[in-house]
Amino acid sequence: MKLNEIQDLIKFVSKSGVSEVELETKEIKIVIRTPKTAAQVVMQPAVMAPAPMVQAAPAAAPAAETKAPAAAPAAAEDTKYVTIKSPMIGTFYRAAGPDKPLFVNVGDEVGVGKTVCIIEAMKLFNEIESDIKGKIVKVLVNDATPVEYDQPLFLVDPS
Repeated sequence: MKLNEIQDLIKFVSKSGVSEVELETKEIKIVIRTPKTAAQVVMQPAVMAPAPMVQAAPAAAPAAETKAPAAAPAAAEDTKYVTIKSPMIGTFYRAAGPDKPLFVNVGDEVGVGKTVCIIEAMKLFNEIESDIKGKIVKVLVNDATPVEYDQPLFLVDPS
């Protein structure tokens, strides 16, 4: 398989929304996994033969180490908040319609059973209700974006 064919396959998989594709021929095996941000390609020869080791990870490791301490204080600050998570896969909406007011804003008080957003799944609009009482501290998802099951949507201060 030629390099440009592999690149075309990667582009096709990333645009199609498929999470994983596996392609195996006599010469090569290609596995493409697409996490939320980018595609990963794992290529293995079909016949196990000794291959030279490539160490690309150490170059990326120092960059990750420098970013981690900066994120640690923010994560520690968020632990005092309760997270409202998505109960399903779908599209997140903060309002009932484009000309309607938002269900909740940062700083709003919510109670148990108050609708905080809508998630559209298979052309059905499901109202998501708060299961805790508190104040909305942060909205973690942009309006009209896809969400996954158990993805955090809101941070709520229960005090």
